[in-house]
Amino acid sequence: MLTAYSYYKLSLAYPNAGGTVHFMNIGFGKNIFSGSINNLLWISYIIMLSLYSTAFGSYAGNLFSITGNINIDQHIFISTIIIIATALNYFSVKVVGETEKYVVGLKVVILSLFVVIGGWGLMQSSYQMQLLPEYYSSATKLIAGGFVIFVAYEGFELIANTSPYIQNPKKNIRLAYLIAVVFVIVLYVLIAIITVGSLSFDMISKSQDYVLAEAAKPFLGQTGFVIITIAALLSTFSAINATIYGGSRVNYEMALDDELPNEFTRMFWKQPVGLMVTSVLTLIIANTFDLESIATTGSIGFLLIFAMVNFVSAKKSREINSSKIISYLGFGLCLIAVFIMISEQLKQNLRGTLIALGIVLFTFVVEVVYRVFFLKKIIVSQKKNR
Repeated sequence: MLTAYSYYKLSLAYPNAGGTVHFMNIGFGKNIFSGSINNLLWISYIIMLSLYSTAFGSYAGNLFSITGNINIDQHIFISTIIIIATALNYFSVKVVGETEKYVVGLKVVILSLFVVIGGWGLMQSSYQMQLLPEYYSSATKLIAGGFVIFVAYEGFELIANTSPYIQNPKKNIRLAYLIAVVFVIVLYVLIAIITVGSLSFDMISKSQDYVLAEAAKPFLGQTGFVIITIAALLSTFSAINATIYGGSRVNYEMALDDELPNEFTRMFWKQPVGLMVTSVLTLIIANTFDLESIATTGSIGFLLIFAMVNFVSAKKSREINSSKIISYLGFGLCLIAVFIMISEQLKQNLRGTLIALGIVLFTFVVEVVYRVFFLKKIIVSQKKNR
């Protein structure tokens, strides 16, 4: 909520299709630091796409069989959905927008029904006691676990990219951020309660990649499993659709600001070349890394980015009429969240944490190398050509 406040104030004051990229450049100037943060944003988009695609593959692989080998089937579904979403973005951005409208509406209806029916089914569940505090892990583990799935809440960041096109921005941008964050928090908490109260911990662990569909079985049977799986497929598909477009726009805006090579401003089939690059990198990561490693990397990336957004909001508080206290609080809490998450994940998922930290470091190294060894030569070459 604190970060959404900072985004609201910045989006209202600096409406720009570049969104977060634009905010970083305003707050820190166009330099190695802002370029590195924006690189991290683009990579985090790719990580998110990989996470959504992997989730899609897990749900689809447990509903449909192609080869008889579930692992192979999951990778087929992962690759197929990335290719379809990419093709759809190339075909028509307008079609993507129209598709999103109906898909999002349908999945919200299905998930809302799951909450209503699941709440009734929970009253008769033999696993209700699992919701009691005595079954909780330590506070640190609970908090760290929440940070791992923090990526599930990052979608509101895309509102910043649409801010120039929103009518009556003072009212509607605020409502957009508020509804996006509050609705998701309420929905996710209710779904989590129903899931924990409907399945044994062993079953939750066993079916962790498609647990929502499994949670529908106790009160809706196999039909519920199929319906919720379809809802999950719709949900991940719409997320992939929107994030591929957002990722390609970030890539394009960075190239315009000389934070990436100018080649990324070129068009390929009437779309920025970054769309294809983003999709190819997503295909590689989604088919290579495990779900937990991907989630850890995405959460660390977005927590760091949101920390910087809060810092810029505090720094520009006079210009954008924001509260320094709220923004600095958001900045501090994001950094604390990163520290707690890394500390816990080092104990539980060393490989995934090291991969995440390596990717963060890589984004900074790439920006330094690009600016020191390539950008200066490009600028000199452009001056000579003039």
